[in-house]
Amino acid sequence: MPRKTDARARAIATAERLFRIQGYAATGLTQIIEQSGSPKGSFYFHFPRGKSQLAEETIDLYVANRAAAFRHISANTTGDAPSFFKRIFTVIAAEMIADNYQYGCLMQNLVNERSALDAELTERVARGFVDLTDIIAEHLRGCGFAPARASSSAVALLAAIEGGRTIARVERAPAVFEALADIFCRRWPAPERLR
Repeated sequence: MPRKTDARARAIATAERLFRIQGYAATGLTQIIEQSGSPKGSFYFHFPRGKSQLAEETIDLYVANRAAAFRHISANTTGDAPSFFKRIFTVIAAEMIADNYQYGCLMQNLVNERSALDAELTERVARGFVDLTDIIAEHLRGCGFAPARASSSAVALLAAIEGGRTIARVERAPAVFEALADIFCRRWPAPERLR
């Protein structure tokens, strides 16, 4: 009976870390294989299309993890949009502080480099943003936002997170997230109730 290994999971985790720190082009397969400790043959068994397939699967897992985090925050801030906004920005800021501001957003990094070159990767990133936007919009509808307002607010929140992450990396400080939390909490404090 063949022995199970965690080579696939280690390759994905290593790729996520490297893609988020240094981008797609600067990350070589040799570096991923060496840092993940995966045998080369095992790597190509799990990812026969190589680096592009690895990037696609890394996006899928990244989106699933982000979605789970957003759902958890939503469950703990039911009916309370300001607390939801504040918690989202607090969590992102805490992640960046813990990682010493090294990590960008995987989806942003990959789409910035690959959107003109890899349609499948770009489609996966687009689906990821839609999935995350839907989770946020659903929470905001539960807070009483009208559907159109919930959708536009969700798009604005994701855009703010992406831009905030970039600024925080440059400044190596979480102040941008504190400012965004303040603006979102004041801008959307008491949504209209649905009739």
